[in-house]
Amino acid sequence: MKRLAVLAALALASASAFAFHCPADMKKIDAALAKNPKLSAQQMSEVKKYRADGEALHKAGKHQESVDTLAKAMKILNVK
Repeated sequence: MKRLAVLAALALASASAFAFHCPADMKKIDAALAKNPKLSAQQMSEVKKYRADGEALHKAGKHQESVDTLAKAMKILNVK
C-alpha cells in the first residue's frame, strides 16, 4: 500500500515537472528563431506551427503533448 502511495506521488510530481518544462522549451525556440536560422520556408512554417500548437496545448493543461510538439520544433531548429 505504501508503494502505491509513493508511486502515485511520483506520478503527480512528474506531471507538474512537465508543466514547467513547456515554457522553457518555448523560450529556447523563441531564442533560436530570433537568430534568424537558415531554414526553408516550409521548415519555418512547421516550426511556427509546432511552437503555437505547443503553447496552446500547455495552456490547455496537456503538458506531455505540449512537450512532444515543442520537441518537433526544437528538432528542426537543432536546439537541445
